[in-house]
Amino acid sequence: MCDQSYPFPQVFLVDRAEGPQHSGQLPNLVPCWSFPPAQERVRSREKSRGYMGVSPGLAMVVLCLFLLVFAALGFEFYQIYNLKTELKNIKRTVRNEPESETPQKQIGLYKPGSNGEDTDKRAAAHVIGQNKQDGSHKTLRWEPKAGRAFTVGGVSYRIEDGALQVNETGLYHIYSRVEFIFKHCIPEHSFSHSVFVRRAGHPLPLKLMEAHREGCSQQKGNPWTTDSYLGSALQLQKYDRVLVNVSHPLFLSSHHANFFGLYQIQRG
Repeated sequence: MCDQSYPFPQVFLVDRAEGPQHSGQLPNLVPCWSFPPAQERVRSREKSRGYMGVSPGLAMVVLCLFLLVFAALGFEFYQIYNLKTELKNIKRTVRNEPESETPQKQIGLYKPGSNGEDTDKRAAAHVIGQNKQDGSHKTLRWEPKAGRAFTVGGVSYRIEDGALQVNETGLYHIYSRVEFIFKHCIPEHSFSHSVFVRRAGHPLPLKLMEAHREGCSQQKGNPWTTDSYLGSALQLQKYDRVLVNVSHPLFLSSHHANFFGLYQIQRG
C-alpha cells in the first residue's frame, strides 16, 4: 500500500492467485502512482504566465518600447526649444542692425541728417532742375538742397557752373533726365542732351554721354512733349567736374521732371 497524503482514492492491484489464503493476510498489493492535483497544476500555470496572464518577457519588451517613445518625444521637444531660441536671437540681431540706405542713394531718395554727414562716406549726389533756366547758358543749373536733393561724401555742387565735383577717384554711376515741352509741334524741331566732364589738364570738356532727337511725333501745330534719360557707369578722376548740357533750356518742363546725379560704386 502506498503511503500518500493525497485526497484522492488510492488504486490497488490485487493478485488473484488461486490458492488458500489466510484470513489475517492482506492480498498482495502493487505500488501505485498518482498525478498532481488539478489545483496545483493551475497554480503552476499562473506562475508561468505572470501578472494578468502576461509573461515577464513580453512585459519587458513593451516597457522598452514605451521608454523609446518617451525618449524620442523628449529629443523632439529639445530640438524645438533650440530652434525657438535661435529664432529669438536672429530677431534681436535684425532689430539692432540699422537699415541699409544704399538703395535710396542709388535712386536719389536718400537724404542725410541735419549734420549733412553720411555714415559710409561714399560720394553721392542728386540735384533737381531749377524753376527757371537762363536761356543764354546751355549748361544747366540745379537745386542742391530743395526737395529730395542732397550731396554727401566726397562730392560737392558748384553753384558757379552747375557741376558736381568729385573729390575721390573711382567708378561712378552718372545719370541725368530732362523733359521738354513745346507749345507747337514743328517738324524742324530737334534737341540734344549731353553729359560731359571738365578735367584738370584738359582745356576742352570730355563728352561722356549724349542723346539727339529730331522732329516731333504730334501733328503740326499741336503741343509736343518729349524727354531724354542718360545713365552709365564711368571712371572719374579726383576733382573732375560733371555737367549737363541741353540745346533748348527755355523749353524744359517743371523742375521735378529734370534731375541729375551720381554715386560712387567703387573707390580707386
